[in-house]
Amino acid sequence: MSGTESHTDREEDYRFLHSMLMEKKLHLLFKIHERLKHFEKLGPIPVQEHAAGLVSDLAEELVYQGWMDEVKELFALFSKAHFKNLLYVHDAVAQKDFEPVLPPIPDDVLEEDEDSVKIVSLVKTKEPLGATIKRDKSTGAIVVARIMRGGPADKSGLIHEGDELKEVNGVSVEHRKPKEILPLLARSEGEIKFKIIPAFSKEEVSSLEKKLFVRTLFDYDPVEDPAIPCKDVAVAFKRGDILEIVSMEDDTWWQARQLWDRDSRAGLIPSQQLHERRVALQRPKALFKTRRVKPPAVTEDVDYRAITGIHIAGLRRSFRLGKMSSWAKEAAQLRRWSAGVHGSICPLTYIEVIPHHRDPKDRRRLVILVGPSGVGVSELKRRLLISDPDRYGVTVPYTTREKKRQENEGVDYHFVSIHTFEEHILNQRFIEYGIYRGHYYGTSLDSVHRVMAEDKVCLLDVHPSNIKHVYSSEFKPYVVFVKPPRIEELRLTRRRAKFVCNDEDSNPVRIFSEEDFEEMMDAAETMESQFGQLFEKVIINGDIATAFRELKAALERIKDTEVHWFPVEWTCHSPTTARRSCGHLIDWI
Repeated sequence: MSGTESHTDREEDYRFLHSMLMEKKLHLLFKIHERLKHFEKLGPIPVQEHAAGLVSDLAEELVYQGWMDEVKELFALFSKAHFKNLLYVHDAVAQKDFEPVLPPIPDDVLEEDEDSVKIVSLVKTKEPLGATIKRDKSTGAIVVARIMRGGPADKSGLIHEGDELKEVNGVSVEHRKPKEILPLLARSEGEIKFKIIPAFSKEEVSSLEKKLFVRTLFDYDPVEDPAIPCKDVAVAFKRGDILEIVSMEDDTWWQARQLWDRDSRAGLIPSQQLHERRVALQRPKALFKTRRVKPPAVTEDVDYRAITGIHIAGLRRSFRLGKMSSWAKEAAQLRRWSAGVHGSICPLTYIEVIPHHRDPKDRRRLVILVGPSGVGVSELKRRLLISDPDRYGVTVPYTTREKKRQENEGVDYHFVSIHTFEEHILNQRFIEYGIYRGHYYGTSLDSVHRVMAEDKVCLLDVHPSNIKHVYSSEFKPYVVFVKPPRIEELRLTRRRAKFVCNDEDSNPVRIFSEEDFEEMMDAAETMESQFGQLFEKVIINGDIATAFRELKAALERIKDTEVHWFPVEWTCHSPTTARRSCGHLIDWI
């Protein structure tokens, strides 16, 4: 190469380098580099280092919101494998953890014994996992019923018969039926992650490993409780609130939190034992004194009626035929039934409940109104029927007496023979029945089914001792206790009210006496103490118009509520229900 050619080449290289250095894009790249170096010196930190765990918790919360279309769409998005992987990558970058590691254990597992809970990940293929699950009859937990030999679950060696299933892909399966878990598995892509309690350590796990929810049966204000260890960490509640019990290790003070405030820390509430002791020490002397016996008012249309003159077919109530000849006998009857069904008579504390997600196809809940004679149960029922006859309905009573000229079969009564009536008694087809003036009267289960088959809310007015006949998941009764106000207000509001009685004098309609007020208060106190665990709503009827508005609003709320809280005993109340909800096996797909 000659010197001239070498010089020419250098000039070309110079021009090329000069043109590159003057290029606008290169200057922009320099500026970007400088900006990145500037932010590197600032040391930026991520807003959230555990996005995957946060989304997992949110997915669990969605279970309590009802399966609306928006919830289903959001839940499906959270279940996508690529979305989960994106969150794991985000967390890895945020934590500057770039080495391959196992997915982080969920936060709630860290609080548990490391040997009692394990996370199992299985690769999902077209082949079934080879295991079945069922609901444990005693605990209600979802457990592995059997392992198919040679299947993926068997080959993994990580899942065994009797293992309790807690979560699927971060979603809790507690309080779910086995068939409800299938969609969680079907939506899984790539792998399925289970959180389980191994069978070999099951006896060592406390009873609160499964979530425990209760409905409160009394009001509690820690400000007024001098015995609370610390008022600042206590939880106040009203009767009917749903609480999640977090710890029962202390016999005196349990730890709990309000259901609507699930993200808050737990607080102290009185334990069942503590509240029972308190009530026993403060029990009013009035419960032990004997009152003068007076024959009760019993007719075909008994009860307080401040407004009359409107007849509704099927509204007439043939008794409080379940009522004995004295308040003392009635109280004895209440105690006998309560002792037979619930064991011993205990003060009202808490009742264990489970969530039920209402399906639009579900039948309307049965509404039962109970209260002492004269408190206004029949009037409230009458007003409900008049306010919306297309929504509310009542049962038509059965009787063995002769049909009167103005009466219609199936409208005023079902008129049957004595033989037929007694046959229904033997077959336990009556919710309540009795004899009045030599004739049978009764409310039949068949009549309740007829009203509910019309897609109406069936209104029942029965003695609380008879609620047991319909207290099941079949009827899902919403029991309202109508309670009299303080006796001073009772005297004021009922001083001119009249009611129908069965006295043998010429004037069967009379006003309330002081003795009637005392008997009403006594009966209400007995009903609440013996059957209060059945009452989902308590209404004080001081003013009939106010009480009606409160009742109407309560019934509107249960109609619109997506999640209802039912007593845990309903899950296995009858043989049919037990077979359907407690012993059902279903394949994992």
